[in-house]
Amino acid sequence: MTPPSAYTPPPHCGLDIIYSDKFLLAVSKPAGLLSVPGRGEDKVDSMATRVQSEYPDALVAHRLDRDTSGLLIFPRGAKMHRQISLMFEKREMQKSYVAVVMGKLAQLQGEIDLPLIVDWPNRPRHMVDAATGKPAQTRYRVLGYDAVADTTRVALEPVTGRTHQLRVHMSAIGHPIVGDSLYGGDADGSAARLLLHAHTLDFIHPVSGHKMELLAPLPF
Repeated sequence: MTPPSAYTPPPHCGLDIIYSDKFLLAVSKPAGLLSVPGRGEDKVDSMATRVQSEYPDALVAHRLDRDTSGLLIFPRGAKMHRQISLMFEKREMQKSYVAVVMGKLAQLQGEIDLPLIVDWPNRPRHMVDAATGKPAQTRYRVLGYDAVADTTRVALEPVTGRTHQLRVHMSAIGHPIVGDSLYGGDADGSAARLLLHAHTLDFIHPVSGHKMELLAPLPF
């Protein structure tokens, strides 16, 4: 098992609210903060606890990795939680991410279709396993290449929602995300953070019927 790193959440400087009404709340989570509380008193601080201290009816519908920043949506109340959770299950919530990866991609766009499974001896790592892995697909599109740093900025769209999917998929094709110490993107330990951000979330509002196009500004 990979030893966990010490949890030092970023200071709480107020919620970065992207959208709010009486049914939904969307915030931008900073990198380094858990989406929900972890095990132990030292891991109580999380995006969920910070949100619920101000919005007690806000419930967790999905998560981001601790080191990933960006959009999280919190349905307000049990009825809305059921609706939003079902929309995630039906893939009616269209998510896109932006990442900076190592190297120059050979193609400007494409789809990665590689089944994933937990790497049990090295938890929490996941890995590609064609025989027993669960189906996982990620679409990518190149946004720009930095020749000096030899890194590429990409837009990523997860078709499925497996744990660490984007991180494993980019590493599997030889372009790990910069700052990803778990999957080879931080070989010298110099990266300040994982350069992965949940950028946009598009969906139909379950009450108003309006098309929602939420965006969390890029921090890198």
